[in-house]
Amino acid sequence: MYRVKQMDASIDLAGFSRWLREQGVTHRITEEGGFQVLWLENPDHTEPVLRALDRFLEEPEVRNAVNSAGHSQVYRGGRWQPSPRHAPLVLGIIVLALLMAWITGMGRNQISTLLMVVDPQNFDWNTLSSRVYALRETLASGQVWRLISPDFLHFSWTHIIFNSVMLWFLGSQIEWFDGKARLVSLFIFTSLISNGLQYFVSGPLFGGLSGVVYGILGYCWLSQRRVPRFQFPPALVTFAVVWMVIGFTPLPEMLGLGRMANEAHLGGFIAGLALAVVLPVRAVRT
Repeated sequence: MYRVKQMDASIDLAGFSRWLREQGVTHRITEEGGFQVLWLENPDHTEPVLRALDRFLEEPEVRNAVNSAGHSQVYRGGRWQPSPRHAPLVLGIIVLALLMAWITGMGRNQISTLLMVVDPQNFDWNTLSSRVYALRETLASGQVWRLISPDFLHFSWTHIIFNSVMLWFLGSQIEWFDGKARLVSLFIFTSLISNGLQYFVSGPLFGGLSGVVYGILGYCWLSQRRVPRFQFPPALVTFAVVWMVIGFTPLPEMLGLGRMANEAHLGGFIAGLALAVVLPVRAVRT
């Protein structure tokens, strides 16, 4: 255990201690000569816990919320388990993706072309120069939404369910800890990079939230190293990177999985890492 804070014994830390347990932070509070001392098992938790403790001690509304917390908590037994009200923006993105999957018939009807970067029926896109021309003409006509809309085009239930589960698990943590503005910035930037790279490499016949999911994963992994606050197994990053590398081999097509949007995965992951570097880390939300 690491000694991190000594306080007057008259301060009631019962609610704060309960909150720490719900976050999965192993700790103990002892009494020493009229004082109480907070100990942490993991030294990486020191900085965020001290910031949270300062807010608990200095802001009555935070203290009251922590002491009376119950139904609104996002952790159960130390595990991240949010409800829809904790991440309404992420939920909205998933609902929109499900709605578009139904409207487009999983990418099999004419409406699907409205979600692609360019309409493949109206332009030649077999060469890089033709793709640049098609995109320039499309944007000049005001169809700017096409830079983002491929995110909501899916081609199978397996495809959309996997993306939705990953987006909910990781995206909800970003929305809760870092705020909606950070999530929107991450979503837009990773979409632009992943969709743009995939389009220029292979053309407009692709879709899915995978690029965004890879971007969110990259952001969570690197930003977590600066301020620990997200909860996910480290093996998830290893698995995702290995799967991305496998995607650049013939193996997925040999297994009947079809060709994956590998450039979108790569572009999204790099974009997420870049944002983790340039965006400041906010104080951990209590």
